[in-house]
Amino acid sequence: MTKRQKFYLPFKRLIDISGSMLGTFFCMAFFWWWVTIINLFVTKGHPFFVSKRVGKNGKEFGLVKFRSMKPDVDPNLTSMQSSEENLTRFGKFLRKTSIDETLQLFNIFIGQMAFIGPRPLINFDEDAITIKKRKENGSIALKPGLSGYAQMHKRASLDCISKADYDFEYFKNFSFSLDTKIFIRTIFCLYYKK
Repeated sequence: MTKRQKFYLPFKRLIDISGSMLGTFFCMAFFWWWVTIINLFVTKGHPFFVSKRVGKNGKEFGLVKFRSMKPDVDPNLTSMQSSEENLTRFGKFLRKTSIDETLQLFNIFIGQMAFIGPRPLINFDEDAITIKKRKENGSIALKPGLSGYAQMHKRASLDCISKADYDFEYFKNFSFSLDTKIFIRTIFCLYYKK
């Protein structure tokens, strides 16, 4: 990590705090309330779930999401492991719009995540290989992000080694300009994906 990157980290954290606060107020005002009510009925009383993920320096934390799986399905399955049949009809909407991810604003606010960084992974199956590679290349030292460098490169089609390679590229080059580019690209993808 360069001196410039170390100098940028407190500023990055300030952006995360202010951005997550604004995002939380916006989400609460416009859609969290009705999403919670609908999901409360759809999931039979379990509208949220907390998934154990691997964060900065390999420390586990609880990632908060809206539940999109059916009540009898393990919600900790990754998007790669789960199938369409496991999702509720409303859950498919939450996944398509990425509303299920917005509760991670809480994780960002308390410092477990950042807006931009390597995606938080489950220490299981292929994700465990990516985590191991992150430890080897040093990118495990970064907070996981709501979006990241790998997401700009068709994350669903990437294997575990390629994901770790993109995480390393981000680790070497992260900056305000790169974070801004990833953020704008993410917003663009939300409107034009699928």
